[in-house]
Amino acid sequence: MAKVAFIGLGVMGYPMAAHLKDKGGHDVTVYNRTAEKARKWAGEHGGGHSPTPREAVVDADFVFMCVGNDDDVRSVVYGEDGIFAGMKSGATLIDNTTASAELARELGEAAYEQGFKFLDAPVSGGQAGAENGVLTVMCGGSQADFDAAKPVIECYAKMVGLMGPAGSGQLTKMMNQICIAGLVQGLSESIAFGQKAGLDIEKVVSVISKGAAGSWQMENRHKTMSAGHYDHGFAVEWMRKDLGICLAEAKRKGARLPVTALVDQFYAEVEAMGGKRWDTSSLLALLNR
Repeated sequence: MAKVAFIGLGVMGYPMAAHLKDKGGHDVTVYNRTAEKARKWAGEHGGGHSPTPREAVVDADFVFMCVGNDDDVRSVVYGEDGIFAGMKSGATLIDNTTASAELARELGEAAYEQGFKFLDAPVSGGQAGAENGVLTVMCGGSQADFDAAKPVIECYAKMVGLMGPAGSGQLTKMMNQICIAGLVQGLSESIAFGQKAGLDIEKVVSVISKGAAGSWQMENRHKTMSAGHYDHGFAVEWMRKDLGICLAEAKRKGARLPVTALVDQFYAEVEAMGGKRWDTSSLLALLNR
């Protein structure tokens, strides 16, 4: 059993922290910007809660955070009430936020300068993956730090891999989101085509999902897409944040992402339709306007 702190109890962080406590048996203290949610979590799972990140991480062996973006990460890490102000020497900071690789490298350097360890560890699997404890976790950092943290991370994951030095986890998550953007657009066009052609989408998917066209998106989203239901899953506005990170990094690296850029524009149109919080599969709604 380890002493653990978890910073950020959104739709992902709330169940992830729960798995650390309930499945892993760790001593977990949480912090959330909305204090009532932290109190609710502690009441449900028997852990502790603190009014600041600094107080939450005192004596913790592992500090997890899962917040919104680069600015949110910096707001809970730095400053007199931040994570670094309260962490003990030798503790490990594990950032599950999907953020920039630049930030990951910055945090890694800052952590080691102050005697801490660091892993950037963005996740994939969405809210359902977090609730079921079957996320995929892509880590960046040293082998030794990864080996020590892996058994704890596995409390909420089905796959945990070390991709390289700090920043590599975030770069891997970018590749993940680039793949998803293209897959969802292709699936949306396929379903829209099939609907126009008068085909039974369920019958079609039962066949083609077993071949080369198959994907997680097809298996898990075709039914809700066909029914026009999008009030679930990974929100369009979150995907746009992630794709913005991808496109900015591609520009720095000199990589071309023409399909990703196009799909990001399509998501902007979905947002204009009122779909900011719709699932990413709502690209079909754009085609069926």
